[in-house]
Amino acid sequence: MPATAIPQRSRRDLRGFIELVEQRGQLRRITAPVDPDLELAAIADRVLAMGGPALLFENVIGSTMPVAVNLLGTVERVLWSMGMETPLELEALGERLALLQQPKPPKGIREAARFGGVLWDLIKARPDRDLIPPCQQQVFKGNDVDLDALPLLRPWPGDAGKVITLGLVITKDPETGVPNVGVYRLQKQSINTMTVHWLSVRGGARHLRKAAALGKPLEIAIAIGVHPLLVMAAATPIPVQLSEWLFAGLYAGEGVRLAKCKTVDLEVPSHSELVLEGTITPGEELGDGPCGDHMGFYGGEELSPLVRFQCITQRRNPIYFTTFSGRPPKEEAMLAIALNRIYTPILRQQIPEIVDFFLPMEGLSYKLGIIAIDKAYPGQAKRAAMAFWSALPQFTYTKFVVVVDKQINIRDPRQVIWAISAQVDPQRDLFVLEDTPFDSLDFASERLGLGGRLAIDATTKIGPEKRHDWGEALGRPAELEAQVDSRWDELGLADLAGQEPDPALFGYTLEHVLERLAKSRA
Repeated sequence: MPATAIPQRSRRDLRGFIELVEQRGQLRRITAPVDPDLELAAIADRVLAMGGPALLFENVIGSTMPVAVNLLGTVERVLWSMGMETPLELEALGERLALLQQPKPPKGIREAARFGGVLWDLIKARPDRDLIPPCQQQVFKGNDVDLDALPLLRPWPGDAGKVITLGLVITKDPETGVPNVGVYRLQKQSINTMTVHWLSVRGGARHLRKAAALGKPLEIAIAIGVHPLLVMAAATPIPVQLSEWLFAGLYAGEGVRLAKCKTVDLEVPSHSELVLEGTITPGEELGDGPCGDHMGFYGGEELSPLVRFQCITQRRNPIYFTTFSGRPPKEEAMLAIALNRIYTPILRQQIPEIVDFFLPMEGLSYKLGIIAIDKAYPGQAKRAAMAFWSALPQFTYTKFVVVVDKQINIRDPRQVIWAISAQVDPQRDLFVLEDTPFDSLDFASERLGLGGRLAIDATTKIGPEKRHDWGEALGRPAELEAQVDSRWDELGLADLAGQEPDPALFGYTLEHVLERLAKSRA
């Protein structure tokens, strides 16, 4: 089905997207009773690892709410959530965002038209307001607030409690009033309280520090069951002076519809399935964790801000939208693959020599980066690695950067491993930065929150980078390749045209396998 055939409603709310996925034969409804404590996540995890369909559990023990999971369990469905069909459309979106990242005076009529088109996209992306929002069809306040009514998951046996994982966590700068929208894990502490786990560099943590300095509580809202496109926007930490709502509007091609909360001065997506409204008193904390995380381990227990909820609003018969973390493949890894495509043009804008870059899923989607550069001078690979680490906030936590020549297909591990093996001398081509800010969930670090980074220069060495001549790289003349092409049918090999080797034979990345599965289904 072409992208233009994606129903408009599928861009607006969760229910519309579920309808789209079901229409395309990629939703399975589970009517048998399933326990949200461990069992539901175990079932969903197995289906996701198979590249299987989205799941809607309609009989969840202890709750009247159905649970949607694995909606974004394939790159294909992530694309559908954005009204797209191919990864190339993601790069086109990234090119538009790159113009906003570092706008330059247009050099001609064509560039002026492109920039004008992006400005028009911004105008269309402005959020709108709903006076009678669906998310407030039912309202529960005070003693009627009951988190036990929600089918919260406990995904792993060692988890300390039940969690919310795909809620949009919305706060507002106490000084400027500018909102921040992030996706952070929350752990249930009581019938009306949860702790929120966010890194100190995130927007919500900054707002809490400002509230503490002003001596007042921080208002917070958790929007659950939003359209997946809003999750994508909230997970895109691009350093542009635009709100996440505007980003979501740019992604969708139309403004996000917002609604005023009932008890806090915040706005939430009006088509959310559920909204939790509360406050954080600075300094009030409880132990959060251990909890299974994306690194594939249980994170330790940390003191985290305590959220007290005074109101829950919801649609009639709400659907609970969730996921869980762990060693890839997981839904968050599929989101990261799509974001990788969006980041590529933005990265090229900041570091012109970068031709392409890739964050393999097996590298936890951000711990290992591979960049291909158009090398022109000695030392350029080291410069590109340094620039990469500082280009976007999320690259702060990338441990390893491998730099290769532009001729290398960075999505083919055979070529990358060849470049490392053939063109790297460890005593010359490894560059280590010590004691840099680091992810506290990375237990490989000597000290939590502080660690080293390694750049590997796997490019062809030029000028003073080498002290002896290198052998000539193997290759065949273009004329010979053309001659072989012309004789392919004559040789009786026509049936092999366009075939690729089995990924299992050569260790292709899981992204490649999933893309091939999607092509075979099409």
